[in-house]
Amino acid sequence: MATNKKADIGIFGGSGFYSFLENVEEVVIETPYGSPSDSVFLADIEGKKVAFLPRHGRKHTIPPQMINYRANLWAMKELGVARIISPCAVGSLQKDIKPGEFVISDQYVDRTTGRKDTFYDGPIATHVSAADPYCPELRELAIKACEMNGVKVHTTGTIVVIQGPRFSTKSESKWFTSMGWTTINMTQYPEAHLAKELEMAVVNIALVTDYDCGLVGDVEPVSHHAVMEVFQNNLGNLRKVLFSLIKSIPNNKKTPFSDVLKHSRFL
Repeated sequence: MATNKKADIGIFGGSGFYSFLENVEEVVIETPYGSPSDSVFLADIEGKKVAFLPRHGRKHTIPPQMINYRANLWAMKELGVARIISPCAVGSLQKDIKPGEFVISDQYVDRTTGRKDTFYDGPIATHVSAADPYCPELRELAIKACEMNGVKVHTTGTIVVIQGPRFSTKSESKWFTSMGWTTINMTQYPEAHLAKELEMAVVNIALVTDYDCGLVGDVEPVSHHAVMEVFQNNLGNLRKVLFSLIKSIPNNKKTPFSDVLKHSRFL
């Protein structure tokens, strides 16, 4: 069902992000791919209309492997969103990337299986490049937003996306670390790629909550309680960074991803 509601910027989030919004308007959007994870919540932030969608549902009831990523991205596109901010909690795979710090990812490695990861099953052959999955303009603005708020930020990083809902074995984690990859998460794929397929620019802000499996930092393996404790402590920093980032985003709809499909089809 189409909606006449509009937004400039879309934000996906997990536990705790919903509390950022005040004076919100709830919008229910139907898509050709089924229902999104929840309603979309609209709010004005720094003079811009922002659409927020909790990717796991507002009560965190949808595990990462069951998220309807296509419906979520389609709902954002239906609202007219041109730019997606995609924060997420991650485990660190490298000793110099510590819990409490942020990483602005520039690459991902997909280790998921069986997820619906394209809008283009035919009849037109469409091959959207994933060489540079994250928007360079948004990444630069996100880095500056972290720096101006005194948040320790790593300006590049490769995020490994695993299927979930289980965490890695120690052997898997050791392998990921040995490859030089930076962080680990369960939701960035296919979320980031689907945004690009719909010509929406996307940026990932990764919040480091722990050392994956405890291997890198020589600490105990991760527990959900420990992850959430660090994550909750970082929500204040994330709020400041998001508001600064939103304020700095230009008002025009043109982005480096606006013409992706022109270079993705053999016509």
